[in-house]
Amino acid sequence: MKISTKGRYALRLMTDVAVHGGEEFVSLKDVAARQGISMKYLEQIAGLLCKAGFLRSGRGALGGYRLARTPESYTLGSILRLTEGNLAPVACLEAEENTCERCGVCPTLDFWTGLYAAVNAYVDRFTLADLVREELAKSGEAPVSSGT
Repeated sequence: MKISTKGRYALRLMTDVAVHGGEEFVSLKDVAARQGISMKYLEQIAGLLCKAGFLRSGRGALGGYRLARTPESYTLGSILRLTEGNLAPVACLEAEENTCERCGVCPTLDFWTGLYAAVNAYVDRFTLADLVREELAKSGEAPVSSGT
């Protein structure tokens, strides 16, 4: 499994908005400058995150984006699944029911199922708040008050 730039940038966008926003909206232009990500690409990702209810948008001079909920309420897995789709390591595990004609005799199915469970448990163990703490520790910045 390889996480695309969309998934990686979504985590960076959400972290940046959490660190720099709090109750205020954060300009995508500012995020693009801080993160070194194309404004056009960030607009696409922000649109997806807004549509899913992860971000709220505001228009006008003080507009931009802010979190719809507290950083603790977003698992990194939820953000990655939104941007990447299913995190299954093999196609036969992507659907709710395994319809592979070989699933009853496949000697590797248990291995793939275990890997999938481990990946999901790992990405769901961390929240956006964990990334915010990491960002603040590495940058030495003070957190912005968040009452979302």
